[in-house]
Amino acid sequence: MSFISIFDVLGPNMVGPSSSHTAGACSIALIARKMLGEPVRQVAFTLYGSFAKTYHGHGTDRALLGGIMGFSTDDERIPDAYSLAEAQNIAYHFSYNHTETEIHPNTVDIHLTGIHGHAFSLRGESVGGGKIRISRINGIAVDFSGDYNTLIVVHKDRIGMAAHITKCLSEGMVNIAFMRLFREAKGDTAYSIVEFDGTLSKDVQQKIREKQDVDQVMVIRIQEGQ
Repeated sequence: MSFISIFDVLGPNMVGPSSSHTAGACSIALIARKMLGEPVRQVAFTLYGSFAKTYHGHGTDRALLGGIMGFSTDDERIPDAYSLAEAQNIAYHFSYNHTETEIHPNTVDIHLTGIHGHAFSLRGESVGGGKIRISRINGIAVDFSGDYNTLIVVHKDRIGMAAHITKCLSEGMVNIAFMRLFREAKGDTAYSIVEFDGTLSKDVQQKIREKQDVDQVMVIRIQEGQ
């Protein structure tokens, strides 16, 4: 049986006008900012489908800029995102892809570079009612919702890696909601993505990093106080 939350009916707290084109866009960009782990120096957005067609009227551009500056969906600074980004010396660029159609209509690619040189790319989809889906990281197909606190471990595709991650989480008393592994090809770069409840301490993150072939550990805190 499927249940619908009252929040799915009313939509998220947001600066409008559209839960899909404004709130969803902001949420995607905010997750990208959290994954980067440092202030943004430059960002390039590529918009697809209806994002590309109606971005200005629905405030998608301002919502995306707001998100990469760390604004939540209800932040009243979003309408001023252009001037605020310029004040923070963030170089930004928008482009539009009207030819690729075999994707969700509300899709954006975000290419970020931080002030310390860390760079990565992310593809997000705004799926309605403010809900989102992250579908690519650095060109690798992934799938997570951003509804939970999320651990992303970038590592070589090696035997025992999943067991190492789950052991560290169990010892840290972290409850796993979902866990999935995504990879380019057997033996290449892989992404273990764990959506979890509760807190994830720095000690647990460090234990995960200590294993050979772990390249990077990222934590996205969604729930307040986590």
